[in-house]
Amino acid sequence: MGKITPITGGFNDVLLTMSSREIADLCEKRHDNVMTDIKKMLKDLGLNAPDFSGAYETAQGNTYHCFELPKDLTVTLITGYRADLRYKVVKRLEELESQSQPAMLSGPQLMAAALVEADATMRAQAKEMAGMREDVEALDRIAGADGSLTITEVAKNLGIRPKDAFGWLSQNGWTYKRAGGASWLGFQSKCNAGLLEHKTTTVLRADGSERVTEQVRVTAKGLTRLAKLIPGVAKEVTS
Repeated sequence: MGKITPITGGFNDVLLTMSSREIADLCEKRHDNVMTDIKKMLKDLGLNAPDFSGAYETAQGNTYHCFELPKDLTVTLITGYRADLRYKVVKRLEELESQSQPAMLSGPQLMAAALVEADATMRAQAKEMAGMREDVEALDRIAGADGSLTITEVAKNLGIRPKDAFGWLSQNGWTYKRAGGASWLGFQSKCNAGLLEHKTTTVLRADGSERVTEQVRVTAKGLTRLAKLIPGVAKEVTS
């Protein structure tokens, strides 16, 4: 017989099907002939017959194979049948559809359902906002920290490879190298924005002479910005 099978979620998530046995009864045809018609139709449509396989049990307890067709395939099947027989099937489908409609809710019931749904939505939003607040607080702690980090230290804090950190900064207008130079330097615009800074170090050579080196470093504010910009960086960044 025709069935209304729940699928998922809401009131209208149901699958309306009609068995080949009921189609045979309504169309005054032998069930084996209807089964043959269905197999041919499914083959012509390129559909897999076992996907629509069903079974029914007789009064004697014997189980036999049948097909369970959704509404669109049921209508397709009966297109070639007589008009009066098609009409019977269509009316039966309408009857099944009317059974699948949810009962009308009264005013108090409708209000209660709306309140339940609103409460679930608010809980989900609160949970999402709590997670976002934790991320912001973690980033703010970094931004408020003193000092600066080397690019290698930045990569460690962000959970990425140093190679990827150097590459991203270079490709996205944060750092560069002078022609023939070996050291990375920060673009002035990023230094002016407080994202990068340069640290000058004096190194004593073996011969007693001094060499001045300059190193670009990422400020806490810069680390906060990078945590939001670099793809693949973990959301939770701690100082």
